[in-house]
Amino acid sequence: MPTKIGNAEQPCDIVIAGGGVAGLALALALKQAAGSALSVRLHDPALERAKASGGKASGGPARAYAIAAGARRMLGTIGIWDAIEPHAQALTAMDITDSALEEPIRPLFLSFDGELAPGEPFAHMVEERPLLAALTAAARAQGAVFSTEPVTGFEAAPGEIAVTAANGDRFRARLLVAADGARSKLRALAGIPFHGWSYDQAAIVGAIRHERDHGGRAVEHFLPSGPFALLPLKGNRSSIVWTERKSEAAAIIARDAGTLAAMIERRFGLELGSITLEGPLQTLPLSLGLAGSFIGQRLALLGDAAHVIHPIAGQGLNLGLKDAAALAEVIVDQLRLGLDPGSPEALAAYQRSRRFDTAQMAVTTDVLNRLFSNDIAPLRTLREVGLGLVERLPGLKTFFIGQAAGTGARMPRLMRGDSL
Repeated sequence: MPTKIGNAEQPCDIVIAGGGVAGLALALALKQAAGSALSVRLHDPALERAKASGGKASGGPARAYAIAAGARRMLGTIGIWDAIEPHAQALTAMDITDSALEEPIRPLFLSFDGELAPGEPFAHMVEERPLLAALTAAARAQGAVFSTEPVTGFEAAPGEIAVTAANGDRFRARLLVAADGARSKLRALAGIPFHGWSYDQAAIVGAIRHERDHGGRAVEHFLPSGPFALLPLKGNRSSIVWTERKSEAAAIIARDAGTLAAMIERRFGLELGSITLEGPLQTLPLSLGLAGSFIGQRLALLGDAAHVIHPIAGQGLNLGLKDAAALAEVIVDQLRLGLDPGSPEALAAYQRSRRFDTAQMAVTTDVLNRLFSNDIAPLRTLREVGLGLVERLPGLKTFFIGQAAGTGARMPRLMRGDSL
Protein backbone atom coordinates (compact mmCIF):
# COMPACT_ATOMS: atom_id res chain seq x y z
CA MET A 1 0.00 0.00 0.00
CA PRO A 2 1.63 3.33 -1.00
CA THR A 3 2.11 6.00 1.63
CA LYS A 4 3.44 9.53 1.43
CA ILE A 5 6.71 9.95 3.39
CA GLY A 6 8.38 13.28 2.70
CA ASN A 7 8.62 13.43 -1.10
CA ALA A 8 8.78 9.66 -1.62
CA GLU A 9 6.13 6.98 -2.00
CA GLN A 10 6.85 3.81 -0.02
CA PRO A 11 4.86 0.61 0.56
CA CYS A 12 3.75 -0.15 4.12
CA ASP A 13 1.56 -3.05 5.20
CA ILE A 14 2.46 -3.87 8.82
CA VAL A 15 4.00 -1.44 11.32
CA ILE A 16 5.42 -2.98 14.51
CA ALA A 17 6.11 -0.57 17.36
CA GLY A 18 8.72 -2.24 19.57
CA GLY A 19 11.87 -4.18 18.75
CA GLY A 20 12.00 -6.64 21.62
CA VAL A 21 11.99 -10.40 21.17
CA ALA A 22 8.25 -10.69 20.39
CA GLY A 23 8.22 -7.80 17.90
CA LEU A 24 11.34 -9.04 16.11
CA ALA A 25 10.02 -12.61 15.97
CA LEU A 26 6.77 -11.40 14.43
CA ALA A 27 8.61 -9.32 11.81
CA LEU A 28 10.85 -12.25 10.89
CA ALA A 29 7.99 -14.78 10.73
CA LEU A 30 5.94 -12.51 8.48
CA LYS A 31 8.76 -11.70 6.07
CA GLN A 32 9.87 -15.32 5.91
CA ALA A 33 6.35 -16.48 5.02
CA ALA A 34 5.21 -13.63 2.75
CA GLY A 35 8.48 -12.29 1.36
CA SER A 36 8.36 -9.16 -0.80
CA ALA A 37 4.56 -9.41 -1.05
CA LEU A 38 4.33 -7.93 2.47
CA SER A 39 6.15 -4.81 3.66
CA VAL A 40 6.98 -4.77 7.37
CA ARG A 41 8.39 -1.82 9.31
CA LEU A 42 9.72 -2.09 12.86
CA HIS A 43 10.16 1.06 14.95
CA ASP A 44 12.12 1.17 18.22
CA PRO A 45 14.58 3.79 19.56
CA ALA A 46 16.49 0.97 21.28
CA LEU A 47 17.77 -0.02 17.83
CA GLU A 48 19.99 3.07 17.87
CA ARG A 49 21.47 2.11 21.25
CA ALA A 50 22.11 -1.44 20.04
CA LYS A 51 23.83 -0.11 16.90
CA ALA A 52 26.01 2.27 18.93
CA SER A 53 27.14 -0.51 21.26
CA GLY A 54 27.83 -2.99 18.47
CA GLY A 55 24.93 -5.19 19.48
CA LYS A 56 26.03 -5.33 23.11
CA ALA A 57 24.05 -4.14 26.07
CA SER A 58 24.74 -0.53 26.98
CA GLY A 59 25.27 -1.26 30.65
CA GLY A 60 23.74 -3.26 33.47
CA PRO A 61 23.50 -7.02 33.91
CA ALA A 62 22.93 -9.47 31.10
CA ARG A 63 19.36 -10.79 30.97
CA ALA A 64 18.58 -14.44 30.32
CA TYR A 65 15.36 -16.23 29.45
CA ALA A 66 13.98 -19.75 29.70
CA ILE A 67 13.00 -20.69 26.14
CA ALA A 68 10.43 -23.50 26.34
CA ALA A 69 10.40 -26.33 23.80
CA GLY A 70 7.50 -24.85 21.83
CA ALA A 71 9.26 -21.49 21.55
CA ARG A 72 12.48 -23.27 20.54
CA ARG A 73 10.58 -25.07 17.77
CA MET A 74 9.31 -21.70 16.58
CA LEU A 75 12.82 -20.22 16.55
CA GLY A 76 14.00 -23.23 14.58
CA THR A 77 11.18 -22.93 12.06
CA ILE A 78 11.87 -19.24 11.41
CA GLY A 79 15.51 -20.12 10.85
CA ILE A 80 17.50 -18.68 13.74
CA TRP A 81 17.94 -21.52 16.23
CA ASP A 82 21.21 -22.61 14.61
CA ALA A 83 22.63 -19.15 15.36
CA ILE A 84 21.34 -19.22 18.95
CA GLU A 85 22.12 -22.83 19.89
CA PRO A 86 25.86 -22.28 20.56
CA HIS A 87 24.80 -19.78 23.25
CA ALA A 88 21.95 -21.90 24.66
CA GLN A 89 22.15 -24.14 27.71
CA ALA A 90 19.77 -27.10 27.72
CA LEU A 91 17.93 -27.72 30.99
CA THR A 92 18.57 -31.34 31.94
CA ALA A 93 16.46 -31.27 35.12
CA MET A 94 14.52 -28.99 37.46
CA ASP A 95 14.57 -29.46 41.24
CA ILE A 96 12.03 -27.77 43.51
CA THR A 97 12.40 -27.33 47.27
CA ASP A 98 10.32 -25.52 49.88
CA SER A 99 11.83 -24.31 53.15
CA ALA A 100 12.56 -21.33 55.34
CA LEU A 101 15.92 -19.61 54.91
CA GLU A 102 17.26 -20.61 58.32
CA GLU A 103 16.49 -24.32 57.93
CA PRO A 104 19.72 -26.39 57.60
CA ILE A 105 18.13 -29.05 55.37
CA ARG A 106 16.05 -28.38 52.28
CA PRO A 107 14.16 -31.51 51.28
CA LEU A 108 13.64 -32.09 47.57
CA PHE A 109 9.88 -32.27 46.96
CA LEU A 110 9.72 -32.38 43.18
CA SER A 111 12.14 -33.08 40.35
CA PHE A 112 11.51 -32.90 36.60
CA ASP A 113 13.69 -34.65 34.06
CA GLY A 114 14.80 -32.28 31.35
CA GLU A 115 13.59 -34.07 28.19
CA LEU A 116 10.16 -33.55 26.69
CA ALA A 117 11.00 -36.28 24.20
CA PRO A 118 14.26 -38.16 23.50
CA GLY A 119 16.81 -35.58 22.44
CA GLU A 120 14.48 -32.61 23.04
CA PRO A 121 14.94 -30.69 26.33
CA PHE A 122 11.80 -29.09 27.74
CA ALA A 123 13.63 -25.74 27.83
CA HIS A 124 16.89 -23.92 27.15
CA MET A 125 18.39 -20.91 28.90
CA VAL A 126 19.37 -18.21 26.40
CA GLU A 127 20.91 -14.84 27.14
CA GLU A 128 19.19 -11.80 25.70
CA ARG A 129 22.08 -10.42 23.62
CA PRO A 130 22.59 -13.35 21.20
CA LEU A 131 18.83 -13.85 20.96
CA LEU A 132 18.17 -10.25 19.92
CA ALA A 133 21.21 -10.21 17.62
CA ALA A 134 20.06 -13.34 15.75
CA LEU A 135 16.48 -12.08 15.38
CA THR A 136 17.58 -8.65 14.20
CA ALA A 137 20.08 -9.96 11.63
CA ALA A 138 17.59 -12.46 10.21
CA ALA A 139 14.71 -9.96 10.00
CA ARG A 140 16.98 -7.45 8.20
CA ALA A 141 18.12 -10.15 5.79
CA GLN A 142 14.49 -10.98 4.99
CA GLY A 143 13.79 -7.36 4.10
CA ALA A 144 12.10 -5.92 7.19
CA VAL A 145 12.68 -2.16 7.42
CA PHE A 146 14.04 -0.87 10.74
CA SER A 147 13.66 2.63 12.17
CA THR A 148 14.89 4.18 15.41
CA GLU A 149 11.98 6.64 15.37
CA PRO A 150 9.31 5.55 17.88
CA VAL A 151 5.66 5.47 16.89
CA THR A 152 3.95 8.36 18.66
CA GLY A 153 0.40 8.26 17.33
CA PHE A 154 -2.11 6.72 14.99
CA GLU A 155 -5.55 7.27 13.52
CA ALA A 156 -7.57 4.24 12.50
CA ALA A 157 -10.07 4.19 9.66
CA PRO A 158 -12.15 1.30 8.23
CA GLY A 159 -9.62 0.45 5.51
CA GLU A 160 -6.29 1.61 6.93
CA ILE A 161 -4.46 3.05 9.90
CA ALA A 162 -2.38 6.22 9.67
CA VAL A 163 0.71 5.82 11.85
CA THR A 164 2.88 8.75 12.92
CA ALA A 165 6.54 8.49 13.94
CA ALA A 166 8.38 10.88 16.27
CA ASN A 167 10.10 12.66 13.37
CA GLY A 168 6.76 13.42 11.70
CA ASP A 169 6.83 10.65 9.10
CA ARG A 170 3.39 9.16 8.45
CA PHE A 171 2.59 5.70 7.20
CA ARG A 172 -0.70 4.33 5.96
CA ALA A 173 -0.74 0.68 6.96
CA ARG A 174 -3.18 -2.16 7.17
CA LEU A 175 -2.22 -3.09 10.73
CA LEU A 176 -0.32 -1.54 13.64
CA VAL A 177 1.17 -3.90 16.21
CA ALA A 178 1.85 -2.46 19.67
CA ALA A 179 4.85 -4.36 21.08
CA ASP A 180 6.01 -1.39 23.13
CA GLY A 181 6.11 -2.99 26.57
CA ALA A 182 4.13 -3.13 29.79
CA ARG A 183 3.67 0.65 29.88
CA SER A 184 2.50 0.71 26.28
CA LYS A 185 1.76 4.23 25.07
CA LEU A 186 -0.11 2.88 22.07
CA ARG A 187 -2.38 0.78 24.29
CA ALA A 188 -3.19 3.92 26.28
CA LEU A 189 -3.81 5.97 23.12
CA ALA A 190 -6.25 3.29 21.96
CA GLY A 191 -8.15 3.60 25.24
CA ILE A 192 -7.63 -0.08 26.11
CA PRO A 193 -7.68 -0.58 29.92
CA PHE A 194 -4.98 -2.59 31.69
CA HIS A 195 -6.20 -4.52 34.73
CA GLY A 196 -3.89 -5.84 37.42
CA TRP A 197 -1.84 -5.01 40.46
CA SER A 198 1.71 -4.71 41.73
CA TYR A 199 3.16 -7.32 44.04
CA ASP A 200 5.02 -6.30 47.18
CA GLN A 201 7.99 -8.04 45.59
CA ALA A 202 10.92 -7.29 43.30
CA ALA A 203 13.07 -9.71 41.31
CA ILE A 204 16.82 -9.41 41.73
CA VAL A 205 18.39 -10.67 38.51
CA GLY A 206 21.90 -11.16 37.21
CA ALA A 207 24.54 -13.78 36.45
CA ILE A 208 26.98 -15.61 38.71
CA ARG A 209 29.98 -17.87 38.29
CA HIS A 210 30.61 -21.02 40.33
CA GLU A 211 33.44 -23.52 40.72
CA ARG A 212 31.66 -26.69 39.60
CA ASP A 213 29.62 -27.64 36.55
CA HIS A 214 25.87 -27.30 37.01
CA GLY A 215 25.19 -30.18 34.62
CA GLY A 216 22.27 -28.27 33.13
CA ARG A 217 20.24 -28.63 36.34
CA ALA A 218 17.97 -25.75 37.38
CA VAL A 219 16.94 -25.27 40.99
CA GLU A 220 14.02 -23.31 42.44
CA HIS A 221 13.86 -22.80 46.20
CA PHE A 222 10.54 -21.53 47.50
CA LEU A 223 11.30 -19.21 50.40
CA PRO A 224 8.86 -17.10 52.47
CA SER A 225 9.80 -13.89 50.62
CA GLY A 226 9.38 -15.53 47.21
CA PRO A 227 11.11 -18.04 44.90
CA PHE A 228 14.87 -18.11 44.43
CA ALA A 229 15.79 -19.68 41.10
CA LEU A 230 19.24 -20.68 39.87
CA LEU A 231 19.12 -21.29 36.10
CA PRO A 232 22.10 -22.76 34.22
CA LEU A 233 23.95 -20.82 31.52
CA LYS A 234 26.79 -21.88 29.25
CA GLY A 235 29.97 -22.73 31.18
CA ASN A 236 30.20 -22.64 34.97
CA ARG A 237 27.68 -19.82 35.05
CA SER A 238 24.08 -19.41 36.11
CA SER A 239 21.36 -16.80 35.97
CA ILE A 240 19.60 -15.95 39.21
CA VAL A 241 16.04 -14.75 39.70
CA TRP A 242 15.86 -13.88 43.40
CA THR A 243 12.49 -12.64 44.63
CA GLU A 244 12.49 -10.41 47.68
CA ARG A 245 10.09 -8.04 49.36
CA LYS A 246 10.15 -4.72 47.55
CA SER A 247 11.20 -2.83 50.68
CA GLU A 248 14.35 -4.95 51.00
CA ALA A 249 15.45 -5.48 47.38
CA ALA A 250 17.09 -2.07 46.82
CA ALA A 251 19.08 -2.34 50.04
CA ILE A 252 20.23 -5.83 49.11
CA ILE A 253 21.74 -4.94 45.74
CA ALA A 254 23.46 -1.89 47.26
CA ARG A 255 25.76 -4.25 49.18
CA ASP A 256 29.26 -5.13 48.02
CA ALA A 257 29.86 -8.08 45.68
CA GLY A 258 31.33 -10.31 48.40
CA THR A 259 28.34 -9.85 50.69
CA LEU A 260 25.91 -10.51 47.83
CA ALA A 261 27.76 -13.70 46.88
CA ALA A 262 27.54 -14.87 50.49
CA MET A 263 23.79 -14.14 50.55
CA ILE A 264 23.32 -16.15 47.36
CA GLU A 265 25.34 -19.04 48.81
CA ARG A 266 23.13 -18.99 51.89
CA ARG A 267 20.03 -19.32 49.72
CA PHE A 268 21.44 -21.89 47.34
CA GLY A 269 24.15 -23.72 49.28
CA LEU A 270 27.62 -24.77 48.17
CA GLU A 271 26.72 -27.60 45.82
CA LEU A 272 28.46 -25.78 42.97
CA GLY A 273 31.38 -24.53 45.07
CA SER A 274 32.13 -20.90 45.80
CA ILE A 275 30.08 -18.26 44.00
CA THR A 276 31.14 -14.91 42.54
CA LEU A 277 29.07 -12.26 40.79
CA GLU A 278 29.69 -11.93 37.06
CA GLY A 279 28.46 -8.34 37.04
CA PRO A 280 26.03 -5.99 38.77
CA LEU A 281 22.62 -7.18 39.88
CA GLN A 282 19.41 -5.41 38.92
CA THR A 283 15.98 -5.17 40.55
CA LEU A 284 12.75 -5.45 38.57
CA PRO A 285 9.36 -4.63 40.14
CA LEU A 286 6.90 -7.50 39.86
CA SER A 287 3.28 -7.13 38.83
CA LEU A 288 0.38 -8.84 37.11
CA GLY A 289 -1.54 -7.15 34.33
CA LEU A 290 -3.90 -8.09 31.52
CA ALA A 291 -5.20 -5.77 28.81
CA GLY A 292 -8.97 -5.45 28.68
CA SER A 293 -8.69 -6.36 24.99
CA PHE A 294 -5.75 -7.58 22.92
CA ILE A 295 -7.07 -5.70 19.88
CA GLY A 296 -8.40 -2.33 18.77
CA GLN A 297 -9.36 -0.91 15.39
CA ARG A 298 -6.50 -2.08 13.11
CA LEU A 299 -4.39 -2.53 16.24
CA ALA A 300 -3.03 -5.69 17.90
CA LEU A 301 -1.25 -5.83 21.26
CA LEU A 302 1.76 -8.13 21.51
CA GLY A 303 3.84 -9.40 24.43
CA ASP A 304 4.10 -7.23 27.54
CA ALA A 305 1.79 -4.63 26.00
CA ALA A 306 -0.97 -7.26 26.31
CA HIS A 307 0.05 -9.07 29.50
CA VAL A 308 2.53 -9.09 32.38
CA ILE A 309 2.84 -12.07 34.74
CA HIS A 310 4.91 -13.12 37.74
CA PRO A 311 8.20 -14.84 36.74
CA ILE A 312 7.59 -17.77 39.10
CA ALA A 313 7.04 -20.17 36.16
CA GLY A 314 9.45 -18.53 33.69
CA GLN A 315 6.71 -18.09 31.08
CA GLY A 316 6.71 -14.36 30.32
CA LEU A 317 8.84 -14.43 27.17
CA ASN A 318 7.22 -17.65 25.96
CA LEU A 319 3.79 -16.02 26.12
CA GLY A 320 5.11 -13.17 23.96
CA LEU A 321 6.47 -15.62 21.40
CA LYS A 322 3.12 -17.43 21.36
CA ASP A 323 1.47 -14.08 20.61
CA ALA A 324 3.88 -13.55 17.71
CA ALA A 325 3.28 -17.06 16.38
CA ALA A 326 -0.52 -16.70 16.58
CA LEU A 327 -0.62 -13.23 15.02
CA ALA A 328 1.75 -14.21 12.21
CA GLU A 329 -0.46 -17.22 11.47
CA VAL A 330 -3.60 -15.09 11.26
CA ILE A 331 -1.95 -12.45 9.04
CA VAL A 332 -0.41 -14.97 6.62
CA ASP A 333 -3.63 -16.99 6.36
CA GLN A 334 -5.58 -13.81 5.56
CA LEU A 335 -3.11 -12.77 2.88
CA ARG A 336 -3.19 -16.17 1.18
CA LEU A 337 -6.97 -15.95 0.96
CA GLY A 338 -6.76 -12.45 -0.48
CA LEU A 339 -8.31 -11.00 2.69
CA ASP A 340 -7.45 -8.01 4.86
CA PRO A 341 -4.97 -8.85 7.69
CA GLY A 342 -6.19 -5.87 9.73
CA SER A 343 -9.90 -6.60 9.46
CA PRO A 344 -12.07 -7.00 12.59
CA GLU A 345 -12.50 -10.70 11.75
CA ALA A 346 -8.75 -11.30 11.54
CA LEU A 347 -8.04 -9.47 14.79
CA ALA A 348 -10.88 -11.31 16.55
CA ALA A 349 -9.28 -14.61 15.52
CA TYR A 350 -5.98 -13.47 17.07
CA GLN A 351 -7.70 -12.49 20.30
CA ARG A 352 -9.57 -15.80 20.52
CA SER A 353 -6.33 -17.72 20.13
CA ARG A 354 -4.44 -15.84 22.84
CA ARG A 355 -6.62 -14.21 25.46
CA PHE A 356 -7.88 -17.29 27.35
CA ASP A 357 -4.48 -18.98 27.37
CA THR A 358 -2.84 -15.81 28.69
CA ALA A 359 -5.50 -15.22 31.36
CA GLN A 360 -5.14 -18.84 32.48
CA MET A 361 -1.36 -18.45 32.84
CA ALA A 362 -1.78 -15.15 34.71
CA VAL A 363 -4.12 -16.77 37.24
CA THR A 364 -1.84 -19.80 37.61
CA THR A 365 1.27 -17.75 38.34
CA ASP A 366 -0.63 -15.50 40.74
CA VAL A 367 -1.97 -18.46 42.71
CA LEU A 368 1.45 -20.14 42.81
CA ASN A 369 3.11 -16.98 44.06
CA ARG A 370 0.51 -16.44 46.79
CA LEU A 371 0.65 -20.09 47.82
CA PHE A 372 4.43 -20.35 48.03
CA SER A 373 5.59 -16.84 49.05
CA ASN A 374 4.74 -17.13 52.72
CA ASP A 375 5.55 -19.16 55.81
CA ILE A 376 2.00 -19.90 56.97
CA ALA A 377 2.09 -23.41 58.45
CA PRO A 378 -1.22 -24.80 57.01
CA LEU A 379 -0.40 -23.50 53.51
CA ARG A 380 3.11 -24.87 53.75
CA THR A 381 1.76 -28.30 54.63
CA LEU A 382 -0.73 -28.12 51.76
CA ARG A 383 1.88 -27.21 49.16
CA GLU A 384 4.32 -29.84 50.39
CA VAL A 385 1.62 -32.50 50.10
CA GLY A 386 0.74 -31.20 46.62
CA LEU A 387 4.35 -31.26 45.42
CA GLY A 388 4.77 -34.74 46.83
CA LEU A 389 1.68 -36.00 44.98
CA VAL A 390 2.92 -34.61 41.67
CA GLU A 391 6.31 -36.25 42.28
CA ARG A 392 4.62 -39.64 42.82
CA LEU A 393 2.22 -39.48 39.84
CA PRO A 394 4.19 -39.78 36.56
CA GLY A 395 1.19 -38.99 34.38
CA LEU A 396 0.48 -35.74 36.23
CA LYS A 397 4.15 -34.79 36.14
CA THR A 398 4.25 -35.40 32.38
CA PHE A 399 1.19 -33.17 31.96
CA PHE A 400 2.83 -30.31 33.85
CA ILE A 401 6.04 -30.68 31.83
CA GLY A 402 4.03 -30.49 28.59
CA GLN A 403 2.20 -27.38 29.78
CA ALA A 404 5.45 -25.66 30.77
CA ALA A 405 7.08 -26.69 27.47
CA GLY A 406 4.35 -24.94 25.44
CA THR A 407 3.68 -27.83 23.09
CA GLY A 408 0.51 -29.53 21.93
CA ALA A 409 -1.97 -29.70 19.08
CA ARG A 410 -3.71 -26.46 20.13
CA MET A 411 -0.55 -24.38 19.89
CA PRO A 412 0.03 -22.03 16.89
CA ARG A 413 1.67 -23.79 13.96
CA LEU A 414 5.09 -22.24 14.49
CA MET A 415 5.11 -23.46 18.12
CA ARG A 416 4.53 -26.98 16.81
CA GLY A 417 7.48 -26.64 14.45
CA ASP A 418 5.30 -26.28 11.33
CA SER A 419 5.94 -23.60 8.74
CA LEU A 420 3.38 -20.94 7.89
